[in-house]
Formats: sequence, structure tokens, C-alpha cells
Amino acid sequence: MNQSKLGKRFGGVAAFATAAILFAACSTNTGGSAAPGGSAAPGGSVAAGSIGVSLITKTDTNPFFVAMAKGAKESADKLGIKLTTAAGKEDGDTASQITAVENAISKGDKGILIVPSGPDVNPAIKKARDAGLFVIALDTPPDPADTVDITFATDNFEAGKLIGQWTAAQLAGKPATIALLDLFDDKIVSVDYNRDQGFLTGMGIDTKDIKKNGDEAKTGNYSGGTYEIACNLPTKGAEDGGQTAMENCLSKNPNINVVYTINEPAANGANKALTSAGKTSGILIVSVDGGCAGVDLVKTGVIGATSQQYPLKMASLGVQAIYDLATKGTKPAVSEGLDFYNTGVALVTDKAATGVTSISSADAAKICWG
Repeated sequence: MNQSKLGKRFGGVAAFATAAILFAACSTNTGGSAAPGGSAAPGGSVAAGSIGVSLITKTDTNPFFVAMAKGAKESADKLGIKLTTAAGKEDGDTASQITAVENAISKGDKGILIVPSGPDVNPAIKKARDAGLFVIALDTPPDPADTVDITFATDNFEAGKLIGQWTAAQLAGKPATIALLDLFDDKIVSVDYNRDQGFLTGMGIDTKDIKKNGDEAKTGNYSGGTYEIACNLPTKGAEDGGQTAMENCLSKNPNINVVYTINEPAANGANKALTSAGKTSGILIVSVDGGCAGVDLVKTGVIGATSQQYPLKMASLGVQAIYDLATKGTKPAVSEGLDFYNTGVALVTDKAATGVTSISSADAAKICWG
């Protein structure tokens, strides 16, 4: 089965707690061996003031990446690191990301934190590493994983699996007519297929190629009953994309009662399309992100459940890792059983399901971002 291919994974809130403990340990270890004035310190390390880091996100408008930039800046300011930020014009804009990587190389940065928009960025990342930069992926592990030095990310398969398990439990055996609102249809990105395939696995639907969206049987059985996949459309992770995709899905099948979305902006767009179509009840919308706006959508009942991630933690850990490498020569390690460092995930819902660990929207609001 597909889960066996993925190796050992941390679960929900337990992973979040583990990540929090490791983050606390990492954050308190700020060194002190750096020599003043940017000169080399004993052992070949450098002073913090000479460390340049570039943060390259997919966009600078999505609240998730805005929060990530905030976390990076706070950590860089604390450590005395020179931080440069850059972003694509939209999700999938790899050309802007490639330019930002090349700029980081030209500036002589010590490291790059990047949320890769697709495999087209991989050659630029290799060029940066060949030039001696330490490259960390955030949120979206590249394929292959060793394209970068390390990734700090949510276990996106686990995030999808949690909302899938919750959905199956809420349906309680009713037939599921499913809309899958993904990220792209013109490129393969790990965060896209991991969430989608995790959701289907959580529903108890057999997937074929775990790294490919849309190749599963369109009809069959989920863990509680029968299912039909009405559509599988891209949103580019944007609200307008989610609205358009949902409108197109409804034109294919007006009886949709389950809507999986890649993120909360897409979920909000899907809800607008459903509301315009007069479909205001009996439909489960699930998503991934856990920003404050998304948590509020859970509280108001727009989203039934979302998997909360921690972008500030990802960015802060990334900045700290480059600092530690530059000043002390220490490198971060991946989480046990995974090929990335797991920054945690928690299912957020106000309709808890038996057997699925979750936190309430009130609890999530205390730790949300954006």
C-alpha cells in the first residue's frame, strides 16, 4: 500500500509538540564564537554581521508566505543576519525565483531559504550549492529531496490524511461526491500531490502513483461507503482560482458534497462559488494551512476542518540553521524516519471525530498566524 512507501511519520499534535521542543533547543543555541567585524572566527566560522540570507517564497501576498517572511525577519534581526526577501509574482512563477537565487549567489549570501514553485528551480539551486551556499527548502520539499541541503516543512501527506480521516468520519457511510481542488495541472510539486494523496488515503481511497494526482479510480469505495470523484482541477492556491475551479466542478456535477482544497484561500474561493450557486448546506469543505483567517472560517462553519501548519517556525528554524552552520559549522538533521525536518501539524475542527486527534478553533486561534 502507499503508506508503506512513505516510511515512518509523526502524527498530528504529537509532531507539533516534538517540533516545538526541538525548535526551542535550536533557538537557544545562538553561538558566541563569531569574531567581530565579519572576520573568520576560530574553526573557520564567521561573524553574524557578515551572514547574508535570502528568503525566496512563492508569492508575497498569500498570508502563509507573509507570515513566513515575518518569522524570518524576526529571527534574522535577533541574530544580526542580513536578510533579503524575494517572491514570485504568483504561485508557479519559477522565473522570478531563479532570478532571486542567482542574485543571492552574486551577493555572496551564506544561504538561501526557498519555497520552490516547481522543478524548474532545481538547476538554479544546484548552482547555488555548487557556489557554496547552504540551501534550505521551506514548506515544499523539492523532488528529489536532496536537491537542497535540508527541508523544514509540514508533513503534508499527514496534513492531507488528517482531513481525509475527518471527512470520512463525518460522512458516516453516506456516498461521497468529491471535488479535488489542487495547486497545479501543469507541473508536479510535492506539496500538491502529498496533500491530495494524503486526503484520499485518509478517506480510505486507494491511490495508484503516490506522486501523481488524478490517476486514482473515479468511482469506488472509501472507508465508509461509495465515492465518486467529480473533478480534479488547479487553483494556483489563490481565492479566485478556487472560485473558478469550484464553478467548473459544479458544471460537471452539481451534487458535490465533499470539497478538498489545497489551501484556505482556495477554500474561501470555493465557498463563494458554492454560495453563488445556492449550495449553502450539506457540503464538507476541508483544507490545509491554519492561518488566523482560515481558523475563523472553521469557527464560522465555512471550513469543516483544516490542518494547521507553522510557517513562522519553518522560517525561524531555517535562519537559525544557516546561522549555526556559518558560525559553528553545525548542520541540522532531518526528523526520524523522514527525509525532511517535520515542523508539525494539527487538525483544527469544532466537530471532533472519533479516532482523529484534533484541536478546536479556539485553541488554534491562540497559535495561528496571519
